[in-house]
Amino acid sequence: MSDQSTPARTAVPGDDIHQALRRLGSRAHQLRAATRAADHFNALDTLEDRNTGSWLMSCALALSADLASDIDGLARSLKERPVDAALQARVSALRVRTHQLHAAARAADHFLDQDTHEDRDTGSWLIATASSLALKLASEIDDNTVPARRQALDKTSIEPHDAGLARRVAAATAPV
Repeated sequence: MSDQSTPARTAVPGDDIHQALRRLGSRAHQLRAATRAADHFNALDTLEDRNTGSWLMSCALALSADLASDIDGLARSLKERPVDAALQARVSALRVRTHQLHAAARAADHFLDQDTHEDRDTGSWLIATASSLALKLASEIDDNTVPARRQALDKTSIEPHDAGLARRVAAATAPV
């Protein structure tokens, strides 16, 4: 069995590019949270807490690898169809930031696995670097995503004093 994970669906033909960016943005925020937690736990005094920080950084490494793979896939799919050149440039910049983050997470994970105090200090510095890059990546994805627009609710079918609607709502929310 191979050691590679299957990346999440990013963009398929006909898929909305902004919806794909929103999905990637949510995963970037998960990565930001993982690196921030790893930084927090690694700064604590007990060995158990530092081990928790190392484990969280290993999780962040896996998340960053998946995110880099998915953004690469998104960039490839953009090349296959006509899109705005500015959007391609923004996705290209996101690819660069994602690969920087993946490299920082990989280096941090490597140094945290070492036995010397100096290597663990280097790993701690790299965790902070990865956390900063994760924050920037999540912010950049948020900035490049068009806000989701929801369909307006048709309120013409609801009258302000509709007794039937009130009964249905009361029946649906009645305690069992």
